[in-house]
Amino acid sequence: MTTRLVLASASLRRKEILSRLGLEFEIRIPAVDESTGPGEEPADAAVRLAAAKAQGVPAAPGELVLAADTLVVIDDEILGKPADAAHADQMAARLSGREHTVFTGLALASPERTELAVESTRVWFRPLDGAERAEYVATGEPLDKAGAYGIQGFGAAIVERIEGDYFNVMGLPVQRLLELLRRHGWRYAFGSLVPL
Repeated sequence: MTTRLVLASASLRRKEILSRLGLEFEIRIPAVDESTGPGEEPADAAVRLAAAKAQGVPAAPGELVLAADTLVVIDDEILGKPADAAHADQMAARLSGREHTVFTGLALASPERTELAVESTRVWFRPLDGAERAEYVATGEPLDKAGAYGIQGFGAAIVERIEGDYFNVMGLPVQRLLELLRRHGWRYAFGSLVPL
């Protein structure tokens, strides 16, 4: 008995994490409006968007479709991807020297059902002056990431500490993924999936 894993995401970080786990998968990118509703709680929004992405790539028999949505939240406001370099600098200034929370909603869908989960991680930035922010933004790394930073790249130099799952901050909480796989009757066997 085998299953095919489908990643419903264009995220290079999610692809990297699955590859690090040694899992084979294919990528199918859904077309989903990723905007959040007024007053929507970040955890609820992350799960709703992950579910919508999974539904946007229907699972065929023998497939599991994995979708995720990551949101960066500070002062109860969701920080999406920056519109441009100036916006990225504004986000970095706001996060500088402060704590924020990263939420990732996960959806794992088979033709029969969809299992959902959410993970949260607290992240602290060290204080950044204007020159450091400008240097970081100039790398281009912040421009395609929620919250305008990537912990796995140059952003490692501005994250002071975290509390929770590191891979959640990258965009795919591994332990939650393994939990969803178990709910579908599969176990991670260090490079492959085997039935429970």
